[in-house]
Amino acid sequence: MPHLMLPWQYALAASCGLFIVAAAIRVGRRAGHSTGRSASWALWGGVAWESALLFVLYGLWQFAGSFTVMGTSGALPRARWLWDAERVLYLPSETDLQKLILPHPLLVQASNYYYDVLHFPLLGACLIWLYTRHRADYPRIRTTVALFTGISLLIQLIPVAPPRLLASTGMVDTAVQYGQSVYAWSGGFDADEFSAMPSVHVGWALIVAIAVITVSRSRWRWLAAAYPVLTLLVVVVTANHFWLDGIAAGLLVALVLVVQRTARGLRSDKSSEGPQVKPVRGQMSIRS
Repeated sequence: MPHLMLPWQYALAASCGLFIVAAAIRVGRRAGHSTGRSASWALWGGVAWESALLFVLYGLWQFAGSFTVMGTSGALPRARWLWDAERVLYLPSETDLQKLILPHPLLVQASNYYYDVLHFPLLGACLIWLYTRHRADYPRIRTTVALFTGISLLIQLIPVAPPRLLASTGMVDTAVQYGQSVYAWSGGFDADEFSAMPSVHVGWALIVAIAVITVSRSRWRWLAAAYPVLTLLVVVVTANHFWLDGIAAGLLVALVLVVQRTARGLRSDKSSEGPQVKPVRGQMSIRS
């Protein structure tokens, strides 16, 4: 069965196409005469431009998986260390959790598709929703996504194997079992298989949930909190990540949010420090 994860070459090609569309719309706007139509073209031009940036980010994430600063021989020992650390921390066993769904083929295959497909489209849909409906909040969330993804790429230069490649865990590679592996198409091991720490899937899901909960005013917005929880469960039961991979992603998102808030506070303090009006010395005489 063909995999559904977009290769980095296609992602960068899509970004180039979208950049061209955005540029064409910008040129068309200058030649237009209708104010209403110009505003509509401006909206779609902005969507095309921001979508192109998103595809660039995704393409770089995929492409960076082919690089490491260390040999992949250390990926399995690091995975073993994470497994042992989880036992010390009394985290639930990923193997026991996976055994609960293995007898249910449809549930397993749905989890494989979830891991393969859902993360990027939902992130993109969230950013488009913010750009078109809540423009003031869009830059903040976009910066969060960019910072989290960039820092994750740097961390992933140190290879860490997922639990499905650590035989001692007893976990099953569910994607291989049902012919749904996103790595099988490249023939054997791929460096991206050793980019398990942190889980970008979980981090993106958490950012989407935070965006929906903090921006939307719907009473149903709190349902978005289930998305990162479900994503964490999926990446674990499919043996693609340890608990600690997801926890690390959550902590990294929290760190990015703190840095952003601190930076906004510093900018606010500087902007509030305007030129002081000095009082005129001496007394004013009042003529009667």
